[in-house]
Amino acid sequence: MDDRKAILALLMPRAVLQPVTPEAEQAIPDGLIVSGFVIIRHFPFRVGRESRGEVVEGLFVRKERPRTAHAPNNDLYLKDPGPAMHVSRQHFRIERTAGGYQVVDVGSSCGIGVEGARAGAGVARMSLDLKDGDIIAVGTLETPYRYKFIGNLAPDGA
Repeated sequence: MDDRKAILALLMPRAVLQPVTPEAEQAIPDGLIVSGFVIIRHFPFRVGRESRGEVVEGLFVRKERPRTAHAPNNDLYLKDPGPAMHVSRQHFRIERTAGGYQVVDVGSSCGIGVEGARAGAGVARMSLDLKDGDIIAVGTLETPYRYKFIGNLAPDGA
């Protein structure tokens, strides 16, 4: 029975990101969106721009990442083909805290927003509290990359 609980703990989402705009959905690489959601199984959950690709006939085409011995920098790589880049290569992370969740800008060029509050990109605050149902705006105020955070999905809140 303990094995079953351990397996379920590995597979159960801890939280999800739901794209709010068509651009936000299109930025998620194929195979990473399940029934309209990006599944978060562990914290911190790191998000950044996919930089290994090119725009071909108006569409972003991802180039295969070379296989390396080290872990990737991000858990989710968003496609942001421009021309106005909103997503940095290492943009933000979502963390579980004693009181809930935080979204932390990790030195992005354009910052992040949560329900009107801003962090990063010259703003003194680098982290923002994140509640179930909050919208994360990745980039400038005009960014089309907006995701709803849905947390506390694990039965034990872990």
